[in-house]
Formats: sequence, structure tokens, C-alpha cells
Amino acid sequence: MFRTRRALADGREILYFDARAVARDAVDGRDLPAVATRSQLRFDPLLGEWVVVAAHRQTRTFLPPADQCPLCPSRPGRPTEVPESDYQVVVLENRFASLATDVDRGVPTAAPGNPLAERRPGLGRCEVVCFTSEHDRDFAQLDRDRVRLVVDVWAERTAELSALEGVEHVFCFENHGEEIGVTLDHPHGQVYAYPFVPPRVERVLASARRHRAATGRGLFADVLAAERSGPRVVAADEHWTAFVPAAARWPYEVQLFPTRQVPDLPALDDAERDALAEVYLDLLGRFAHRFDTPMPYIASWNQAPVHEGREEWWLHLQLFSLRRAPGKLKYLAGSESGMGAFITDTDPEDVAEQLRAVTW
Repeated sequence: MFRTRRALADGREILYFDARAVARDAVDGRDLPAVATRSQLRFDPLLGEWVVVAAHRQTRTFLPPADQCPLCPSRPGRPTEVPESDYQVVVLENRFASLATDVDRGVPTAAPGNPLAERRPGLGRCEVVCFTSEHDRDFAQLDRDRVRLVVDVWAERTAELSALEGVEHVFCFENHGEEIGVTLDHPHGQVYAYPFVPPRVERVLASARRHRAATGRGLFADVLAAERSGPRVVAADEHWTAFVPAAARWPYEVQLFPTRQVPDLPALDDAERDALAEVYLDLLGRFAHRFDTPMPYIASWNQAPVHEGREEWWLHLQLFSLRRAPGKLKYLAGSESGMGAFITDTDPEDVAEQLRAVTW
């Protein structure tokens, strides 16, 4: 993999990733205003969780027509976020970032009127990962070599962002489909470098520690061993196992675990990355062909925190959709949104059987 680092007109970084060496010398000639990230963290004392306040993002780009897509390559008379006329994989700093390294550090220590609601600067980084220059090609339609390149990019960005001062967790993810809430149609994902450990990771890590204290065994290893021999496996090979979790929250949900315990994507070896490209395309294909139209989905990489709990963690992917039937979505209503108590509309064993049966 070859990386070329350049700068956009407003100073943001753009990185080109290619399978072979390519000259990347195009210059961003746009007249852009300086980026001003005014985000901050506020602590919820009741839940014990951090919330990112980023009101400046209200003006971000929202579903432009294809001929005005900012993530397509530039062409004469139509400059975009990517100055080159073509590319393989591109990573750029988000123009409307929730977190940034140059954010204002001088925020007050608490929210107005509530000393328990601690405040911190919104320090971190938000990146956009463009999987292909082709606007109308979904991730599920990429070839294996391109997916392998994306896997290497995820790993490279995780390693580099983990080394930034103040970063505690790196999250690689893709939102796919308007029903999920994407604001750009171009095939892309994102990487967030958080200055805190996000709530899900904290909860899972706490569960793993309780399990080890009670049994002397690893929680992730026990879950994976049970699922590999159970009725909910969707796909498996020497290196990876994909299964519908026994207590799935979403109508269609799959978790993907490597056979070997590793904390994050950079720790995967070449054989595991090769196999991941194959099995990931297989899973996305099943989601794309389960119904008459492709399912909207979120692909969420659960990596270890940068500093704590790495010896306990086991890398895994959550791939889930809120589509429960043709033309019907699962909405997070009172129980889910108000109390965080999920009520699922599908049976996990049935979902696994349905996904195994998908052909295309």
C-alpha cells in the first residue's frame, strides 16, 4: 500500500492510498474559508457518559445531486474535496468535524448553572474514507482487491490516530442508506478518534472483567466458542466467524469475530486481512440481496481502547440493519429510545437461517 499526504485549500489533510505507486500532485485551487471547529464535550452526571456538542455542524452538506457530489474526483470547472481526477481510496479530514485537533481549548470547566456537568474541549479527529471514486458503486460491489486495500487503510488510520495526544478510542464505521441518515450518497465511511472511551466499549469491557473475575475465563472467547457451534452461524472460515448474536437487538444483525484474539485492526496479519476481504463481501452481499432492495446498514468496528483493557479485548464487527421486512423499518420508539430496553421484531435463529439461504 502506498500513501500520499497532501493538503486541501483550507489546510485540512487529504491522504491518497493506492495499491501501487501513483503520482498525486493535483492542487486544491478552491477559495475555501478557514475551518472552525467549535465542539466541546459535556459530561452527563446521571449516565456517567460524555456527549459531544457540535452545533456548527448544522450547516453541513445534505444529499446533493450526483453531479454536485463533493467526494467525487475533481473535473475541469468542477473542483471537489478530492483534487485528483481519479483515485482508489482517499481519506480526508471532515470539513464539518465533530472533533478536531485544533479545536478551541479554552472552554469553561462546567456547563452554565451545573458544576456536575463537566466540560472539555472537543479534541480528537474525524475523517472521511472514500472507498472508490465511482459514485454509484456500493461497498458490496467492490472487488476483493479494493476491499483488501480498505482494510489496510482502516488499520493504518487506527494506528496513526491512536498515537495522537488525548485520543482514547478509534472507531471505524460505515453508514449506508438514506434510512440510516447518510448525508452524502458517495460510497464512504468514517473514522472517529474519540478523547474518551465510548459507552458501548466501556460496558462491554466491564462485562468482560466481571466474567473473568467470576469464571477465570475470557468472555469474548466463551461467546465465540459457543456461537461457532450453535445455530446462528451465517458464514465461517479458518480465520473468521460471522453469526447472529443470541440476543440481537436489531432486526438483522451479524457479529464478525476473528478466530485469533487481537485487540484491533492493525493487529491482523496478512492472512486474516485477506480472509476478511472475502467474508465481509459475503456478508454485505447477503444484506444486499435478502430483500428486493439492498438493506440500509451500519458497519461498526469494535476495537480496543487505545490505553486500557487491550489484553482483554477481542476485535469484532457489528453489521446491522433497521429494516425488519420489505418496506418496513424498525424505529427506536419509547422502550428503546427512552429506556434503552430493546424489543426485537425478529427471531435470531430465523434471521441466521434466512441469511444463510441468500444467493445471488
